[in-house]
Amino acid sequence: MGAIKQSAQPVLRAALALFTALRRDEARQAKASAEELKQRLQGLEAELEGARSERKAIYAEMSCQCRALQEEMETRSRQLEQEVRGLQVQLETCQREAEAAQREAKQALSERDQTLAQLRTHVADMEAKYEEILHGSLDQLLAKLRAIKPQWDGAVLRLHARHKEQLCQFGLNPLDL
Repeated sequence: MGAIKQSAQPVLRAALALFTALRRDEARQAKASAEELKQRLQGLEAELEGARSERKAIYAEMSCQCRALQEEMETRSRQLEQEVRGLQVQLETCQREAEAAQREAKQALSERDQTLAQLRTHVADMEAKYEEILHGSLDQLLAKLRAIKPQWDGAVLRLHARHKEQLCQFGLNPLDL
């Protein structure tokens, strides 16, 4: 057994050296992996910090933009409210003016209708009076013509006889004419 022990010693030493070398190699690889993971972790932490910083910058920018938009909206809202108040005042003024114009128009139409009715009545009265005057004048003219007719009839007969006599003097027969 002693001889086996001695012959096994170099194998054991070689195995031990190999085992030690493997352990060192594994330790080196583990250390390298740990170092690589540590660098990777630092890179990820730096990236995370960059993302956080970027997020903060974006949040700050968005907050500024939001405040600016709110201020702009408030300003625009105040402007629109002032414009609405102005337009409401104009509308009320226009409505009052329209109502006044409508009342004036109704009054003018009423006065016009009243004036037209008065004029129609006046025209009808004038027509009746003119008709009465015309009938009276015609009646008077007829009475005068009836009164003067016998004188004209005598004058016409005398004139007719005289013309007949003159035609006969010239040798013309009055019945041929």
